[in-house]
Amino acid sequence: MRRLFPVTEETAAQARADGGAPAAPGPAVDREWGLAELAAAYAYPDPAPGAPRPWLRANMVSSLDGAAQHEGHSKPISSAADMRIFGTLRALSDVVLVGAETVRQEGYRPARVRAEFAGARAAAGQAPVPAIAIVSASLDLDFTLPLFTSPLVPTLVLTGAAAAPDRVAAAEKAGARVLVAGEGMGVEPARAVEALAGLGYTRLLTEGGPRLLGQLIAAEVLDELCLTVSPTLTAGGAQRISGGPSVAVPHRFELVSLLEEDGFLFGRYRRP
Repeated sequence: MRRLFPVTEETAAQARADGGAPAAPGPAVDREWGLAELAAAYAYPDPAPGAPRPWLRANMVSSLDGAAQHEGHSKPISSAADMRIFGTLRALSDVVLVGAETVRQEGYRPARVRAEFAGARAAAGQAPVPAIAIVSASLDLDFTLPLFTSPLVPTLVLTGAAAAPDRVAAAEKAGARVLVAGEGMGVEPARAVEALAGLGYTRLLTEGGPRLLGQLIAAEVLDELCLTVSPTLTAGGAQRISGGPSVAVPHRFELVSLLEEDGFLFGRYRRP
């Protein structure tokens, strides 16, 4: 893996002052990076004094022609390096926010313990694994899946105040913790972030899907995007990494770091 966008000590200090986290310092190398190096490169910003501000980052993969999936799944456009970064980002987070449709399509399972990160998580006061938080208006979820029956930490379900009471009861019976984050049927992104922060989850990660990411972008609660550009072409009508209504003015993000391995580009962008 090579660093294409190196960060000097001067720019690293400036990034920290601005609330961002720079890539790990050092010369560019062309080899497989260790997990500790990736963890340093993708570290969350240091919390400010007082009550920590939640930081929401997204991790997505896209083909060269803009597809976020191929035949409904992201795996065909991913790579081993992409999965190492995927695992690292999860290991750094307190909670993984994901849409219900992505849970169904990707066959989500509970986060697993990563021995390589156990010490760092304990030192940071984190649970052994991040919680999975599912955004769902209908609560049309299979509560017999391992995500509900055998997580190391309880799965969270974010929904609206108007959610069907029987589905809320079914989720709670399955062991999930239901959080109301909207007045109607749907979830309001800002309230979802607030609800998770209220539980002490300030290092937030979302893995989509596109509809959820689009909602987070439109609500201006997304702080950072970690984007893998896959050197593949898919054609077809696959979704982009975000969907939904367009924003009035495009949101400009700044490049923090750029890594490369086997033609895959791993960019990290943050809100100015």
